[in-house]
Formats: sequence, structure tokens, C-alpha cells
Amino acid sequence: MNETLRRALVTGGSGDIGGAICRLLAREGWHVIVHANAHLERARTVVDAIAQAGGSTEATAFDLTDGAATRAALERLLEAGPIAALVHNAGIHDDAPLAGMREEQWSRVIDVSLNGFFHVAQPLLLPMSRARFGRIVCISSVAAVIGNRGQVNYAAAKSALHGAAKSLAREMAARGVTVNVVAPGIIEGSMTHELFAPEQIKQMIPAGRMGTPAEVAQAVAFLCSDGASYINGQVIGVNGGMG
Repeated sequence: MNETLRRALVTGGSGDIGGAICRLLAREGWHVIVHANAHLERARTVVDAIAQAGGSTEATAFDLTDGAATRAALERLLEAGPIAALVHNAGIHDDAPLAGMREEQWSRVIDVSLNGFFHVAQPLLLPMSRARFGRIVCISSVAAVIGNRGQVNYAAAKSALHGAAKSLAREMAARGVTVNVVAPGIIEGSMTHELFAPEQIKQMIPAGRMGTPAEVAQAVAFLCSDGASYINGQVIGVNGGMG
């Protein structure tokens, strides 16, 4: 690892959006720590692609819903140097109308997105504060902005991140730490083409098309940059005009 590079941790870094964020941050000169939970081999696939392109990277695996395990993993990572940016991209869907939703569906979705954010962000705040530099970006969803049937749990978890980010931004701004949210709309990926017909896309999205993971990554990379130092506590939609 090049010790002169700033280090960024991307939770859920092995999926479509997470992988695009990891690859772009690496191209822009970050040492990228690609996080996974149960599927470390998927994170290593992203790491291999970054390394082959000449980037600096490593993989890590831990369960964000386990506070003690997350803290222990972060302590090990911090031994190698500061983590200057956190992109909290990890999240899960478990959709159902609320009237028929099981309690475990509600709790698990909240646990990964919201409690996971606390577990991974809280230990990094004092190191960022001491360094007087930090970038925290939460990946949310247009569902948190305009709502979506069958996703009350998901929308609740993601919209809670909006309030958390706005409040944390106020706490950390004087220390050079920014906290923002990127809320994607319908993004191309392994499942979205099966979920939406072309006619639906044209009706739902003013731009008339899905977004790409690379377009989400561009917003995240900018918010992690020095040029975004005065953007703080904001929710930025990447959604083709949906809301």
C-alpha cells in the first residue's frame, strides 16, 4: 500500500453501485478498502479489478450489524493508517406491504442500513476529527425521498440516514469533516432490468432511462474530494428527475 494515499472504506463495496464507487475512488488516487459481509470473494473480485488497473486496494469482511465485530475490524484497519473517507453503501431489501411485514423483515433492514451506519461511523469520528479531515457519504435511495409501496422498512432505514447525516454534519463541520447523502433512483444492475419494463421506465423517470452505477459513483467521488469541502449535510439525488 502506498502510505501517501488517503484511505477510503466502502461498505457493501462488492455490489454494482459499491463496486463502481470503489473503482472510481481508486482511479482518483484513493487507497480503497472494499468491505463485504459474507461474500469476501466478491470483494476480492473488485480488488483484483482495481489492482489490475494499477490502483491501491484491499478487501475486508465483517458484519456491520455486530457492533463489537465492526469495532474490532476498524481497529485493525486503523493500525495501518487513518481512514479519511467512509462511504456507507451497505444495505438490504426485504420488501413487503407493512400490513403483512414480519418483524424480522423490519428489524433486519433497519439493522444493516441504520445501526450499521452507527457501528462503522462512530469509531472513525475521533480519528477524522484529530486529522481535521474526513468525508462521510451515505448511500440512500429515492424511496427515502418520495416513498415506495412495499418498502416502508427500506424507506424508513434510508430516510433515517438523512437525519443522521444532517445532524452529524453539524457536529463535525468545524473539524473539517463533511457528511452527506447520495440518494440514487433506479440504477442499472443485475436485477433492475427484470423488475421494470421499458415502458415503466419511461413513465417513472423524467429522463426516460435508468441511471448507471458510474453516475452514482461520480457524485460520491466528488463529495469525497477536496473540492467538496463546503458541501455538508446535503441529500443529493441521482435519479433522472424522479424527485
